[in-house]
This record gives sequence, structure tokens and C-alpha cells, in this order.
Amino acid sequence: MQPEENWESFVLANPGFITYQLQIDLKKPLNIRIGRLGRFDFPAGRYIYTGSAKRNLVARIRRHLSKKKTIRWHIDYLLDKKDAQVTELQFFDQPECRVNQHYAGEVLIPGFGASDCKNQCGSHLRYLGDIN
Repeated sequence: MQPEENWESFVLANPGFITYQLQIDLKKPLNIRIGRLGRFDFPAGRYIYTGSAKRNLVARIRRHLSKKKTIRWHIDYLLDKKDAQVTELQFFDQPECRVNQHYAGEVLIPGFGASDCKNQCGSHLRYLGDIN
């Protein structure tokens, strides 16, 4: 679903959702420092980020969509850039790692969003390729 749609009502009507995915389009290549992970090149294109929130899923997504926030998580460093735009939201009742492992894509930054991952996902951010 699109971020402009009434996703909040949808999530609230489905309390079993614990995992979400953000489809992110990056308009131009960027070089970004991601906290302690270091500095990385992000090619322009489409990304998919998988995260979870066992409580307050709506608040978590609102935070991700907001451009005014304290940088706290790996994904914040990317979403803080004006050329990064969340273009689609998906919600799941499956555990975060199971959903993440279901999707193809290239791992560009090992450990991104997966500091506490015990399922050897490698990263919870995947590069899907060029948008065109």
C-alpha cells in the first residue's frame, strides 16, 4: 500500500501484524555514514527494508515516514536523505527474519538493520536494482 493511503487504519484493524517492509526509492546515488557500521555507497534504485515492532507498529511506521526525527536506527540514516522516499508499505504477521529471507535482492551493507538478528539474514536492507 502507498504511504498516502490509510495504512494506519489498516494496521489497527489487523492487530496481528508485527513485521513491516518499506519499499524505498533512492533517486540518486549517495555515500552515507551509517552509524558505527561506517560509510557506504548506495546506488540509485529500489531498496526493501524489513523491520518489526511487537508494540506500537503504527508509531514505528509514522517515525520512519517522518523527515523530522532523531537518528537512532540504521534505516534512519538512509530515510533522512531527501533523495530517499518510501513508496510502498507492506505488513505481515510473520517474524521479521522469515519475511526478510523470503525476498531476493542484493545485500550491499552487511548487518544493516540486523544488529540483533540471530537468523543469519546478513542484512535487513536489500537492493532490488534500478527503478527504470
